[in-house]
Amino acid sequence: MKRVAVLGAAGRMGIAVCTAVSGAPDLELVAAVDPVAAGRSLGEVAGVLAGPSEISGSIDSVTQAGAEVVVDFTVAAAALENLRWCAEHGVHVVCGTTGLDERSLEAVRGWFSSSANAVVAPNFAIGAALMMRCAELCAPFILAAEVVELHHDKKRDAPSGTSIETIRRMQAARLESAAGDWAPDPTENEVLPGARGAQAEGGIHVHSVRLPGLLAHQEMIFGLQGETLSIRHDSFDRASFMPGVLLAIRRVSDLPGLTIGLGELLGL
Repeated sequence: MKRVAVLGAAGRMGIAVCTAVSGAPDLELVAAVDPVAAGRSLGEVAGVLAGPSEISGSIDSVTQAGAEVVVDFTVAAAALENLRWCAEHGVHVVCGTTGLDERSLEAVRGWFSSSANAVVAPNFAIGAALMMRCAELCAPFILAAEVVELHHDKKRDAPSGTSIETIRRMQAARLESAAGDWAPDPTENEVLPGARGAQAEGGIHVHSVRLPGLLAHQEMIFGLQGETLSIRHDSFDRASFMPGVLLAIRRVSDLPGLTIGLGELLGL
């Protein structure tokens, strides 16, 4: 049995992770940490009866419980400190918190170079990992691309980590193939500032939608001469992220240092 602790246990994703871990026959939920719900019953907050009876307010409970793997779904500033703490204490981490920039990830890479490993993914849905791989394969053969990402109205960062990682991989694939620059943006007069969205790596435009009723969705629209190609992924329930989270928990100890995304775990 692999011993697991969850940080951000009282949040929407934290509750889903606690439920998934407690229901897995080869995993044991030994600690649930969330300062905003410290002292409350895990069963009351998350409906989870297995595991610790009470939510802790301190990350120190991770080592006290003998956790081997920490799952972090908090906020970017807290996640960075949590990652550093886990590296210093030799605890593996699976992190799905978004908003970590390249500079932060480089710091994380340095921390997890010897004593423990980390998997950091902007999206743990298996379908999202396949979507990114498909976009990567398409990038060298197209003239232009735009990304539309749509999320629920409680998401704090924009554009999403998934869209940024997708674009990064598309750009890398295009550069590797020597496909040349993307087609230039024809817009000469942006009547309303921001109408064309944000310009990400390589000049690709990305558009962020935030609305109640949505969860996590992304569409890449590729333009070629006389045709278009669209690749879209939709998560309608947080349960869609759990197979990827559980896979990462089971595999993180075998993946030295920092692994970004699910691609390596899925052999993509």
